[in-house]
Amino acid sequence: MKKIGYARVSTSDQNLDLQLSALKTAGCTRVYTDQGVSGAEFERDGLIKALKALQAGDMLVVWRLDRLGRSLVDLITLINDLAGKKIEFHSLTEAIDTSTSGGRLTFHIMGAMAEFERAIISERTKAGMRVARARGSRIGRKPSLTEGDRIAARLAIEEHGRTVSAVAADYNVHPRSLIRILKQDAS
Repeated sequence: MKKIGYARVSTSDQNLDLQLSALKTAGCTRVYTDQGVSGAEFERDGLIKALKALQAGDMLVVWRLDRLGRSLVDLITLINDLAGKKIEFHSLTEAIDTSTSGGRLTFHIMGAMAEFERAIISERTKAGMRVARARGSRIGRKPSLTEGDRIAARLAIEEHGRTVSAVAADYNVHPRSLIRILKQDAS
């Protein structure tokens, strides 16, 4: 099993030495790094290179989970993607090692917690939207076309034979958006 390490610090003032030392001690043959990059972003050069270097049977090793990312949901998704490719994961500080039964159990418990968190957020969002609608608030973006624009667009298509794409371009909207708006007006 080849171990590939990944280390990250959020600011360029911070030092990678502690993480690099721990990853080398853990047996990583290669370590990819990102310096001065937020954990909120998953589009990081070092992380992308580390993920590309991994093959089935390999292991991605990080010093701590938060070095990989901040969002539990994103972490779970990434680690599940790795598992689907037969790549193991090891977080040194949290002692999560998906190549062991205990590590897989810990990971599945984390996954259940992340799913629970998503469900709670969704319930709160829906409840908030119901309350806002009950108060008369409009949910979503403002309509992109005025009533006059919608009438003119419908006439241009139905009576003047212009294409939906051409009319949508006139009003700087996507053709699918124009179709949806016109269908809403018709109902």
